[in-house]
Amino acid sequence: MNVLVTGGTRGIGLACCRLFSQAGADVTAVYAHDEAAARRAARLLPNVHFVQADISVEAEAVRVLQPFARLDVLVNNAGAALYAQVQDTSFEAYRRVTDTNFGGTFFMCKHAVKKMLGEGGAIVNVSSVWGVAGGSCESVYSASKGAVIAFTKALSKELAPSRITVNCVAPGVIDTQMNGHLSGEERRALEEEIGLGRFGTPDEVAQAVYFLATARYVTGQTLVVDGGFLD
Repeated sequence: MNVLVTGGTRGIGLACCRLFSQAGADVTAVYAHDEAAARRAARLLPNVHFVQADISVEAEAVRVLQPFARLDVLVNNAGAALYAQVQDTSFEAYRRVTDTNFGGTFFMCKHAVKKMLGEGGAIVNVSSVWGVAGGSCESVYSASKGAVIAFTKALSKELAPSRITVNCVAPGVIDTQMNGHLSGEERRALEEEIGLGRFGTPDEVAQAVYFLATARYVTGQTLVVDGGFLD
C-alpha cells in the first residue's frame, strides 16, 4: 500500500506516518520548510521517505506525486493556523492560511486522483472542529477548514463511481506544537470545556485517519475527534 501524508514531520502527520508504516505501508511524508523537524522525523521513522515541497503551489504538488505510478491513500494534513480578529487580518495572512489549508488540499486531490483511477483508493482530509462550528478570532482559519469539509462532501460524490473514498477528520484540541503557545491557565480552561477533560493526542487522531483510509464503505463523512468538546 502506497501512502502519502502532507505535513508529515510533526504532530498528527507524524503520528499518521508512524501508524501506516507500522501497518506495513510504503509511506511518503511531505513537509514545507522545517528541515530540522524533517531530520528528527527521519530518525524516528527510518522507513518513511521524506520530501520537501510547498503543496500550496500546484507545480509542487505535481512534483511530489510524479514518482507514483500508483497511490492508495492520500492524507491531506498540512495546515497553517491564524489567530486574529478579522479587522486585523492582513491579505498576506489570509492568503497563507487559505492557500495552505484549502489550496494545498485541492491541488493534492486534483493530481492524486490520477494515480487512483482504475484501482480505487482513499483520500482523508484533515479539517478542524472550527471548520464545523467556527471559532472566535479564527474566522479565516475556520473558513478554510470549512471549505475542506464542503470539498470533501462534494468530491466524495464525484469519485464514488471510481471506488475512491473521500472523508474528513475534524480534530478538536490536540496536544501538538500548534497549541504549544497556550499557558497553563489557558490549557486548564480548555480542558474544562472538553467532555473527557483532556487534550487529545496525535496518535488518537491518526487512528481515526487510519480507520477512514481503510473503511471501504464509508465516504463523504466528517469524523469529529474532539473528546466531547463540541457536544
